[in-house]
Amino acid sequence: PRGDAVSGADFLVSVVGEAEKWAAIAKVVVVDCTATADTVPALLAAVRKQLKVCAANKKPFTVEQAVYDELTSDANTGFKRLGACRFESAVGAGLPVIAALTRTVAAQDPISKILGTFSGTLGFVMTGLQAGRPFSEVVAEAKELGYTEPDPRDDLGGVDVARKALILARGMGWKLELQDVEVEPLFPAELGDSGAVSVADFMAALPGLDQGYAEKVEAAKAQGQVLRYSASVDGATRKLVVAPALVSSDTPLGRLQGTDNLVEIYTEWYQQPLVIQGAGAGVGATAAGVLADMIELAFTA
Repeated sequence: PRGDAVSGADFLVSVVGEAEKWAAIAKVVVVDCTATADTVPALLAAVRKQLKVCAANKKPFTVEQAVYDELTSDANTGFKRLGACRFESAVGAGLPVIAALTRTVAAQDPISKILGTFSGTLGFVMTGLQAGRPFSEVVAEAKELGYTEPDPRDDLGGVDVARKALILARGMGWKLELQDVEVEPLFPAELGDSGAVSVADFMAALPGLDQGYAEKVEAAKAQGQVLRYSASVDGATRKLVVAPALVSSDTPLGRLQGTDNLVEIYTEWYQQPLVIQGAGAGVGATAAGVLADMIELAFTA
């Protein structure tokens, strides 16, 4: 048991040490389904002890580049640790986004661009706006349905989407930090300080944004476009941008509805993009993704 004087990070490292004792008689997979960066020392300890790692937690893969590199790549060859570390569910729950990206990179098919919506919550909000509903009303419903975090700014701020985009960019071989991602929240900066603006006050202020979003939706519609909160990994500009964007209504991203996630991967061979779509959140989908990673790791030398 963890003592009062032992930090969470140190305790997790000690758990990995105990798990190592079993490695001589069985394959050990260290699984991280938390949402904290406190697990980083434990995961690093695991890969250094040649234990296998599986994670649904985005944060260990979006802290410093050096941590990502050690977790995911062999220090001697630089090749991915596909038989030692899997983190598919960190991006799209059960969707095989990282698997598709890894295979594309391995085939040396140059990736020109990745576009996607990586948040079921924000997909719900964008779909509501497209249907003509007020922004404040859609956000309030999403909060009531449990789609958002207790503080909706955690979703509407775009940082979670930025982490997923960063993981994909790093998977392409880019060397970037989270602060290199350009993020545009769905609310003005003056509402973003949770210390100064309570959740109740934030929700009460949202009707003031309704007209602006209604005008954006109508302007998009007039041009045959729709508003989506998307992530763009652009190979030409080497930029990661997470922001509301106008997309053509006749594209896979433009046709997306509800809480589904969608990723478009454009390459030399996939001029018409490779599209991966489906539930990108939820306990069941995430658990399925983690279990699939665990099974693959267990049967990989």
